[in-house]
Formats: sequence, C-alpha cells, structure tokens
Amino acid sequence: MSLAFCGVENNSFAYNVDGGVLNNGCFLDALNVVPHVFVLFITFPILFIGWGSQSSKVHIHHSTWLHFPGHNLRWLLTFVLLFVLVCEVAEGIVSDGFSSSHHLHLYMPAALAFMAAITSIVYYHNIETSNFPKLLLALLIYWLLAFIMKTIKFAKYTEHGIGPRQLRYCIAGLLMLLYGLLLAVEVKVIMGRRYVCYADPTEVKPPEDLQDLGVRFLQPFVNLLSKATYWWMNTFITAAHRRPIDLKVIGKLPIAMRALTNYLRLHRAFQAQTLRAVSPQIWRALRKAFGRPLILSITFRFLADLLGFAGPLCISGIVHHVSKDNRSIQTMPMSHMGIHFISSQEFLENAYVLAVLLFFALLLQRTFLQASYYVAIETGINLRGAIQTKIYNKILRLCTSNMSMGELTVAQICSLVAIDTNQLMWFFFLCPNLWAMPFQIIVGVILLYYLLGISALIGATVIAVLAPVQYFVATKLSQAQKSTLDYSSERLKKTNELLRGIKLLKLYAWENIFCDSVEETRGKELSSLKAFALYTSVSIFMNAAIPIAAVLTTFVVHVHISEDADLSPAVAFASLSLFHILVTPLFLLSSVVRSTVKALVSVQKLSEFFSSDEIGDEPEASAVIPPGTSNHNQNKYQALVGTRKHARTHIHLSNLVDLLLRFDFLFSFFSSFEFPELKPTPPGQLTMIVGQVGCGKSSLLLAALGEMQRVSGTVTWNRKRGSVAYASQKPWLLNTSLAENITFEMPMIKPRYTAVIDACSLQPDIDILPQGDQTEIGERGIILSGGQKQRISVARALYQQTNVVFLDDPFSALDIHLSDHMMQEGLLKILREEKRTVVLVTHKLQYLPHADWIIAMKDGSIQTEGSLKDIQNSEPELFEQWKTLMHREDQDFEKETVAESMTDLERKNLRRAMYSRERGRTEEDEEEESLEGEDEDEDDDVSGSMRQRDTIPWRSCRSYLSSAGALLLSLLCLSQLLKHTLMVAIDYWLAHWTSQVIAAKPGASARNCTAAQVRAHSWYLAVFSVLSCLGIALCLASAVAVEWTGLRVAKELHHNLLHNIILAPMRLFETTPLGSILNRFSTDTNTIDQHIPATLECLSRSTLLCLSALGVICYVTPVFMAALVPLAVACYFIQKYFRVASRDLQQLEDSTQLPLLSHFSETVEGLTTIRAFRYEPRFRQRLLEFTDANNIASLFLTAANRWLEVRMEYIGAGVVLVAAVASIINALYSNLSAGLVGLGLTYALMVSNYMNWMVRNLADMEVQLGSVNRINGLLQTEPENYEGLLTASQVPDGWPRQGEIQIQNLSVRYDATLKPVLKNVNAHIRPGEKVGICGRTGSGKSSFSLAFFRMVDMFEGRILIDDIDIAQLPLQTLRSRFSIILQDPFLFSGSIRFNLDPELKATDEMLWEALEIAQLKPVVKCLPGGLDAMVTEGGENFSQGQRQLFCLARAFVRKSSILIMDEATASIDMATESILQKVVMTAFADRTVVTIAHRVHTILNADLVIVMKRGIILEYDRPHALLEKDDSVFASFVRADK
Repeated sequence: MSLAFCGVENNSFAYNVDGGVLNNGCFLDALNVVPHVFVLFITFPILFIGWGSQSSKVHIHHSTWLHFPGHNLRWLLTFVLLFVLVCEVAEGIVSDGFSSSHHLHLYMPAALAFMAAITSIVYYHNIETSNFPKLLLALLIYWLLAFIMKTIKFAKYTEHGIGPRQLRYCIAGLLMLLYGLLLAVEVKVIMGRRYVCYADPTEVKPPEDLQDLGVRFLQPFVNLLSKATYWWMNTFITAAHRRPIDLKVIGKLPIAMRALTNYLRLHRAFQAQTLRAVSPQIWRALRKAFGRPLILSITFRFLADLLGFAGPLCISGIVHHVSKDNRSIQTMPMSHMGIHFISSQEFLENAYVLAVLLFFALLLQRTFLQASYYVAIETGINLRGAIQTKIYNKILRLCTSNMSMGELTVAQICSLVAIDTNQLMWFFFLCPNLWAMPFQIIVGVILLYYLLGISALIGATVIAVLAPVQYFVATKLSQAQKSTLDYSSERLKKTNELLRGIKLLKLYAWENIFCDSVEETRGKELSSLKAFALYTSVSIFMNAAIPIAAVLTTFVVHVHISEDADLSPAVAFASLSLFHILVTPLFLLSSVVRSTVKALVSVQKLSEFFSSDEIGDEPEASAVIPPGTSNHNQNKYQALVGTRKHARTHIHLSNLVDLLLRFDFLFSFFSSFEFPELKPTPPGQLTMIVGQVGCGKSSLLLAALGEMQRVSGTVTWNRKRGSVAYASQKPWLLNTSLAENITFEMPMIKPRYTAVIDACSLQPDIDILPQGDQTEIGERGIILSGGQKQRISVARALYQQTNVVFLDDPFSALDIHLSDHMMQEGLLKILREEKRTVVLVTHKLQYLPHADWIIAMKDGSIQTEGSLKDIQNSEPELFEQWKTLMHREDQDFEKETVAESMTDLERKNLRRAMYSRERGRTEEDEEEESLEGEDEDEDDDVSGSMRQRDTIPWRSCRSYLSSAGALLLSLLCLSQLLKHTLMVAIDYWLAHWTSQVIAAKPGASARNCTAAQVRAHSWYLAVFSVLSCLGIALCLASAVAVEWTGLRVAKELHHNLLHNIILAPMRLFETTPLGSILNRFSTDTNTIDQHIPATLECLSRSTLLCLSALGVICYVTPVFMAALVPLAVACYFIQKYFRVASRDLQQLEDSTQLPLLSHFSETVEGLTTIRAFRYEPRFRQRLLEFTDANNIASLFLTAANRWLEVRMEYIGAGVVLVAAVASIINALYSNLSAGLVGLGLTYALMVSNYMNWMVRNLADMEVQLGSVNRINGLLQTEPENYEGLLTASQVPDGWPRQGEIQIQNLSVRYDATLKPVLKNVNAHIRPGEKVGICGRTGSGKSSFSLAFFRMVDMFEGRILIDDIDIAQLPLQTLRSRFSIILQDPFLFSGSIRFNLDPELKATDEMLWEALEIAQLKPVVKCLPGGLDAMVTEGGENFSQGQRQLFCLARAFVRKSSILIMDEATASIDMATESILQKVVMTAFADRTVVTIAHRVHTILNADLVIVMKRGIILEYDRPHALLEKDDSVFASFVRADK
C-alpha cells in the first residue's frame, strides 16, 4: 500500500485547492503541525543545555518547589490533552483504514502534538522547579498558536457541515477548548506573578517545610504525576537497599501532618461546637476537622469504581468484535474535504481501540484507587495523632482521685491510646467503602441484568444471601480470637512463672510438673485455635467459592429460563468479570460493619474519658497548647519553666483554712484542717508530717499541690505556685538513663550532681551498672529494687533548684543506715544550706528533733502542730508515745549494724544480674562480628538474632514447613495445585462451551433445531456444574489444609521450644534476658499461631493465581511470552527493592509505637510528680515527638505500599494491553476462538491484583518468618545431659541414706569457654555434719553448692555421695534426692499445698508437720482454706520472711538426708533468721547440712567451716580451731562481723 502525507488515490482531493487552501483537509492538518514543530525546536535546546546555575538561591528541595499558580490545573489539563491526542491518533488510524492508501496527515499531526504536549509539561516542570519564569514565554506562544490553529480547523469543519456525530469534529472542539484553557492558565501565571515582560516580578518564598532539609516526606509538595505514581519514593526505596531505614533517614513530618497541627484543627472543631452552645460530639468534630480529605478519598474511590466497570465492558466489546459474524463493518463512513470521517460508534466497535481504551481505563482506575487509599490512610493517621494528643492533654488535667478510686486505670488509658485510636483510624481507612460498596453493587447488578436478564439477579441474590453468613463467620472468628487471647494470657502467666523460678525447678527436679501445667493450658489454647482455624478456613473457602457458586447458579438459570439463551463468549466473560467485581464489596461488608461497630464503641469510650473530672482550674496550670505550628512555636512550651524566678517561696500552711477533702473508695470526707493564724513559715525550714498509716498525711501534700478535689476552703501560697520538687511515696522513674532521671530536664551541674549522688548513696549502685549513670533504667532497661528506685526519686527532688521540696515517706524502702545518711547529707545539709522549704512525711520518728515544725495527724484531721518542745508541753502523752517508738527504732539500728544491710544485698543481686547480662552481651557481640552482611535485629536482644536484608529467609521457611510433617505438607501442596488447576479448567470449559454455542448457532437456526441446541447446552452445563462443584469442594479442602498445617506447626514449635527451654542449662537463663525468652513464647508464638497461616494461604493463593493467569495468557497467545521477560525482570526488581524497604518500615513503625505507649503509661503513673514540677509542657512536647515519629513511619510505609501497588498495577495494565492486542491479532488472522480471547483477557485483568498481593504477602511473610528464625535460634540450644551411666532403677531406694560427701580434686566452670570457678577442691563431709562455707563475693561459694546438683560443668574430679559418683546418675534422679533453700525465696501461684509439694506425694499430716517446724502453722491455719489457701504470683501476699520459711518447710517435706542452704538468711530479718537456725539445728539434726553464709555468726555453731577464695579452699577446720589462730581469715571475718 502506498504511503504519502495526503494520500495517492487518483480521485484524491488531497491536493485540490480550488475552494481555497483552508478548505483542503490535508492542508488544515499540515497547518496544525506548525505550533508543535515550533515548541519542539525551541524547548529541546533549552532542556539539554539546562539552567542549574540560574536556580533559586534558597536552599530547598529543588525538584519539589511548585509555586506557579494553577499548577495542578495545568497538569490535569495536560493529562486530558494527552488522552484526547491518543484518541485523535487512534481515530486517524481507524478512519485511514477505509482508504486505499495511507493518509499520514490523519494521525501524524496528532502524534507530533502528543510529543509536543509531553515536552511542554517536562519543560514547564523544569522552569518551575528551577525558578526561571522568563522562559514561560515559549509556552505562551505555543498555546496561542495551537489554539489559533485548532480554532481555524474547528471553524472549517463546522462550515463544511461536519457535526457532533463525527468523532473528529468532537476531538477538534475538545482540543480547541483544552489549548484555550492552557493559554488562560499561562496568562494567569505571567500576569499574576508579573513574570516575562515585567521588570519587578513578585518575590515568592518557598514553604518552611522545603527550607528544612530534615523534611523528607515529599508527597504534599511534588507535582501531580509524582503524587499519583509516588515517583519521589524511588530514591528512598532504592537507598533502603543500601542502608537500613531509621528515624534519621525518614526525617521529620511536614508541618501540616504533625500531631500538633492536627490537634489544633480538632481542638478548633470542638471549640466551634462549644461556641454554638452545643454539647461537644466527637463525630461532629472529626467530620469538621477531617471531613474534607475524606470526601476527596470517596470521590477518588467513586471514579475508580466507575472505571473498574470498563474492564468487563471492553472485554465484551473485544470478544464481540473478534467473533466471526462481527468481523467487518458493512457501511462505509462519510467523506468530506477528501477524507473519511467516522462516528464514535464506529470508532468503539474497533477491537484495537477498545484494547487501548481498556489500557488507559485501567491506568486511571488503579491511579484513582491508590489515591483513594492513600488519602484515607493519611487522614486516618493524622486523626490518630490528633486524638492521641487530645487524650494526652486530658491526662495532664485528670483528677488523680479518679485513678485512686479505680474509675480510670493505667491499663484503660493505655487501651484508649493503643486500641481505640487505632479503631478510629481503621474506620477512616475503610470509610470510603461505606459509600463505594452500594454504588458498586447497584452498577454491577444493572450491568449483569443488561447482559443476562433475570438470571443475573438470581446470581446476585446468591452472593447477597451468603454475605450475612460471611458476617456470622467473621463474628465467630472474632469470638474465637478473644477466647484464644484469654488462654494465651494464662499460658504466658504460667510460662513467666516457670522462667522466673527455673533455677528452683531444676534444683528440685520439678521441671516436668510445671512443663505439663503449661502444656495443659496450651492444649486449651490450641482447642480455641482450632475453632479459630476452622472459622478462618470457612471464611477463606467462602471467599473462593461464592463467585463460583454465583456464576454456576446464574448460567444454569440463564440456560433453562431463556428460550434463546445468548451465552456467547462476550456475555459469559463480561459476566464473569462483573461477578468478580460484585463479590469484592460483599466480602468487605463484614470487615466494614465490624470496623464501624468498633469505632462507635471507641467513640463512646473516648467521650466518657473526655468528660472525666479535671483538677481545679488554676490560671498558671493551663493545659492548652500554645498556638503555632512551627518548631520554634513548639518550643514555647519551655517558657513556663524557663521564666522561674529565684526569689524564695514558701507555703502558708497556716492559711489552709477549713479544707475538706474527698478521698478513697467510700468518698469519705475528712474533718476540716484547722490551722491557727500564725506567721508564715520562714523559708528554709523543715516541716514534718507524722501520723498512723491512712490518717491523711499524703493527702495533705496532694491538697497543697492542688491534686485533691477541694470541697471547701482554700489553699494559699504566698505567690503564684511555681515548680515543687516532689518525691512521691511510690517512686516513679522514666524509661531513660539514671542521670536523666536525676537531672529531670535540668542542665547537668557536675558538683551538684556529685553531691546529690553522694547524699543518696547511689555511687556504689552506679559503679555496678554496665554503662554507669548512662545505663537505661525503668520498664525497658535495668530492673532496679524498690530501695534503689526510692533513692533515685529523692535524688531528683534534691537536684532540682526549686524553692519548695515535698518528700512523701522517702525512707520507707530504705534501711536504717541509708535513711540516716540521706537525712544528714541530703535534707539537713543540701536543702538546709540552700534554705529551701521542705515538707517531709515520715514514719521515722527518730528524726523529729531535726524538725522546725511538726504536724501530727489522726483520722484525717490535725491532732496537733508546733515544734517538738511545743508538743512536749501541750501533748505530753503523745510525746511519751513518740519517745517509746524512737527508742525501739534505735534498738533496730543497733541490730542492723551487726547484720549486712538490705542495700548491700540489693547491690549484690544487681551485680549478679549485670554479670549475666554482660556475659550474654559479650557473646552476642562475638557472634555479630562473625556474621558479615547481616544487620542486628534492633528490637530484640536474643544472642545471634540477626537478619540478612536482601534475601528471603528460605531456611526459616523450610524449617516452618518441615514442622508440619510430610503428610500434611503434601496434602497442602496437592490441594492447592488441584484447586487452581480446576479453577482454570472451569474457565477454560466456559470458553470452550460458549465458543461451540456460537459455532453451532448458524446451523441450528438453519434447521430450526431448538431441542438440539438445548441438548448441547445441557451437556456443556453438566460438565461445567461438575467442575464447579469439584472446585468448591477443593476450595474447602485447600483452606482447611492451610489452617491445619499452621495449627500443626504452631503445636510442634511451641512444644519443642518449651521442652528445649526446660532442659536448657542454667547458663542460657543467666546470659539471656528473661524478657527475650518470654518474647519467644508471646509475640513470636502468637505470630506463628495466627498470622503466618493466613499470610501463607494468601501468598500461595496469589502466587498460584498469578502463575495460572500468566500460563493461560501464554497458552491463548504464545507471542505474549516475548513480552513476559521484560515484565518479569521489572517485577523482580520492584519486589526486591520493596521487600527490604517494607520490612524496615514495618519494624520502624512497631519500634516507634513502643516509646509512645510507654510515654502515656509513664505520664499516668507519674502525673502528680509531673504537675508538681510544672513539667506538663515538656512532657507534651515529648509526646508530640513520639507521635510524629510513629506517624511518619506509618506514612512512609503507606507510601511504600502505594509505590509498589501503582507499579504492579501499571505492569498489570501493560499485560492486559499486550494480551489484548496479541489475542485480537490471533483471532483475526489465526482463527483463535472468541471464547479463548475472553478467557485470556479475563485472566489478564486480574494479574495486577495477584502480583500486588504476591509481593505484599512475600514482604509480610519475610517479617513473620523472623519469629520462626528466633525460635529456631533457641531450639539449637544444647540441653543438659539428663542421662547417666546408671538408670533410675539402678539407684538404691532412699539414696543417699547416710549423707556422706566426698569431694575429690573437683574443678568446675560455668561454660567450656569460661575459666574455672572451682579449682582442685578436696573435702570430706561426714554423715550428719553441719558445714559452713564462707568467703567474699565471687569466691566460688554458690558454685560449690551448685556442683552437688550438676548445675555447672564438672570437667575434672568427682563428688561421691554415699560412695556413688553423682556424674553417673540421671540428672532427674540426682536432683530429686536433695533439698536446697535458695537466697531468693520463690513461691508459685497456686495453693500452699502445691507450693510445698508439687508432686502431690505428701500427706496432709506431713505438710502440717513441716509448717509447724517452720513456725508457719498458726499463719496457715488462719487462712481461708488452710493448705488450699491460694498464694498470689510471686508469693506477694506473704512477707519476705514468711516466704523464706515456706521454702524451709518445702525442704523439710522432701525429707532428704542432705540439705543445702545457699545464703538462705540473706534477705530476712533477724527474728526469722533465728527461727531458721533453730529449725536447722533441731529438725535437721540427723541430716547433713551445707550452709553458704553471708553472716559469719550464723555458722559459728557448725561442725566444720570451709573458707574459700577465688575458687580454692583457703581454710578447712572446726570453727573454734580457726578462731584460735590469729592469722585465720575466718577469724578476721568474725571480727569484722562484730
């Protein structure tokens, strides 16, 4: 065929200019080329030369500063222009098909215009971002020329009688309008900003965000194309592959998205309601504050759903066109001006045109859908930040009596933050579905009715009827999950107890008893998990089976109802696609309804919380955030504290007149506090408040701080109350370093800090900590004892430079030495020297002589007040009572000077914990160094917990699947493969059936054989029905197989983990933090139980669907395989980069949520302290930082997900285009059946969804397999060697009867990699001897005792007990024959009977006898239930001394001939110790007792004393013999103890 610009036909009017050149169609088109050539020639040199040197001098993100007016409108108009130009090219090609030669002028100018439009937007973007507006002149000329040319063309078409029926006329009119609008936009930019011709252009400054290079979330600032495709994320996601993503990498949030900005927006919405005298409603405020972006999201969703129906309609049109009876168009189009003009109907009947339109519809639909998701999620995240800030502001104003009376608990408030705000966020995510679902269903049913008639309504009814069933299943699923959670909590409680008491369990050989108890609870949890798995599998089954059932029902009814059933491929596959669209909203229904119900409940809870009582309004304690959105505005929070004056302040305690307080659960009113009118207490005086427990001492302090609900009277300060240094009765610490806890936001002044540390005796504790005073303490750091916390709390109050100090019973958790030191060095020295007003609540009456003023309280009222002399004169009886108590405390002081103080023991325990932790850390560091190319898993401390960043953890995957067993695994694979094979078979059969029906139609109509047609339908229908039923059955089988596989793996892994941990050596528990091991049983087990099966099912389904879809397309059009290679390469790199970024961002989102929730719980617990210090603004500022950090991680994760989905959707659209064009060519030229064309296109439409889900689930699976990896790390722990050379039956009954111990050349170490802790020890202990072992810390005393139980590695020598080498005995047998009392008494939750005898072997008489010996019989007798009385977790309902006596009774119940006491009297008082010593001497008179002593006087009566030093025996003799030697180490210990 000949090729020329104007065609070469003999009768061509192409070169006829008799009516004037403008009346020649070809010349008109040639004239339209001029503007496009102009812009291409002008702009290309400028684009290539560049103008980087001319760019704005302001330091900004150059590629994101979009400041020309009408920016978004220009981009929108350009997109529309490009689409119309594509249509013009297509129209030209189609109309040219009716000519004998090619007319280039029909489509070449449009193609040039397309290139010019792309060049114009690139050119414009560069001008705008480089800030060089003078170059806009080129675009102004271009738009003007293009508009003039199109106007001439449109006018000439009108003149020649060409009207709207001709598509080219409509296109010309549209292009004229678009060029005119673009010209108007350009004029507006130039005139508005005084650019191009003006001498003084308007100066525009970039936004504050773009001047801050810390802002890296650029979605609000980039151009429309980058917004829609998340192009700006490219560099971020590729950079994530090179280095991990952390908070530094993601930077700060833009101002408009910060929690403060969104809070102010919400606050204004609430205030607007208040101003209108309407009671504030959360829903109304949320709608006003966040309604606009939500409406935008809903609009995008509507547009996406509308475009979604283009798929089925285009498939119908394409398949209809390629059917044999629809190949050619009978009528020729009309001809004017020497060229053909086609109508829009003729244009849309072209299959190629439909393929291109389908491609563009898919691109637009996916873009709008992702935009809708993004806007909804961003709005939800902004809303969450605003509500969390509002909750926090409310917390800072909460009345503390609400919490003390149980109306609000820390857990409830944390639940509001962690759960209810997220429920509202999720509701906003799903909100567009509320409007989109009805729209989708209505349009879908209408289109189905148009295609299939009444049978479509029956098919839709099947889906609608099954939707409530889906909701019922979802409800049951939720209930099963709740039940599972309850059992999981119970199991964790038992596991936690097992881990905490693991040393005792191993020493008593009780591991299996407690292991069985955990397994029993796990069994109940697994039963609940079975129900959860069942409902999950039903839900998965319904999701897969309902479309099959709906299609089957529809086609069965359609064939039987319609006399002339039109079941052509066009109808069948369009219907199939519509059913897939229709099913989606009905599946979402249950999620949306549940989310809506939860959101309503959350709003109700939030409303109740916001209406809670607040503390009295004081102007200086305003909790409203200062206005302003920038960083420097946020720092205004600091002003409250910064402006404090150094003038001395004191309280007019004398002016607290008639103050009534409401307190405790009964809302009882205290009697009025009446103070005589005295002169104000001078600054620098010490006021003490004393009285019995519960008389209102703390309440008086809280009342002075404004924390109590004042019923009447006033609290007066001599000037506006400033910051008060307050140390509460229950010490409150922050999750930060020890130094920061003491300085508490104040600058570090080293001399002052050192003085405070010394006054509170904290230096020895700091020396023990691994990083000194920079060690993190609190919930997530080192666990400190009560006394250590108390001293840090007092140190904080001493360090602050406030004029008033309130100390609420600071000596309660301290021993007498520390109390005395703190009183002298802290209160009487530091505070007195600084002349600070101090109010001290105390029970230590020996300090009363130091007080300047004393307030004695009784039953909520003031009993008396004055100086000690005043009270001696006015209340002699009270004074005498105090004197007696003071004398008793002096005696206690004398006693305690003999004993080792509690503080020393606290330090000893801390030192041991630090040693274990440090050892674990060293091993971890060594392991990290040995593994290259891996990054540390920052949120977990288990040794060797590492991750490779760019490879899928196949080992963990293999380990997970192998745990399921070969049978279940093969069943899973087989069911999945068969299911997807059948799915393809069903659709293939439908294609075959519909194609055969079309082929049979001409013959049937010729013979008028309706019966034959029905028979043909019946045969195909029967096969289709069988395949569909088999498909439904396999859907169920595969869903059940996946869930049962998950259940089996969960059971196996937990069972193995529990047994491995139980059998692991003590070394593991000493070197691994307990929290890390517990995490394996909690978070990781939960992931394996509930999350991995769902992800595995989704991943396998989406992968197999994707592969089957691509397989079908390749089968239908083999040429598609050529296009598959580049598409596969693109997919590979996209998923590779995405997985790394997604995993990092998921972990970052989780890790930033923890500090946020901790900050809330910290604030609630320390609310009184924060308000006393007047530090609300600082804590609010910290909250905003935590919230913004969490929100930006969430936003980046959302943007990354959208980045992936947009790219996968665009690749999917490319697949559809290639498949459509290839199948059309095959159908037209290779006789491919119409049914197969429909099949290929239907599958191509779904490819993008499958690819998306495949990559997303692969990323999720990668994160979740980390749990399997961490559990596998613990499973590789070598267990203790429980087997012996002798079997349990070979050990004599009652061994050891005598209790004779021979230690021969014994060397012991904790691990093969460590140095020996005992070296060549030799000793002989005769039957019934009482042996005392003493030595300094680290001398090997405890290792000596542990050697008897083989808890340590005895690598040399042996221990013979009654002539049997203990190394030959089974561990369980060995440990079950000895008794031990440890330093830390440990009781388990359960009955007293269970605690004394978990094996349930002893009779009641034996248990009562043991309790009587331990002096506990009267205590237990008084308890309800006696032996069956319950012990709370950790034995908290008994005192420390009673717990130690229970441990003694437990040892006695066992009646073994050897008892080992490992510093058993270290943590008990003198009275309990004397009882214990007496029992040992009498009840254990005939048994061998080995006592490891820290108080040397406890072993003076022993038969034999062993003194140890650095793992060797230094002295070995009878005590009196050693005391007689002057140079004896033991004698020096005794002298020091005195």
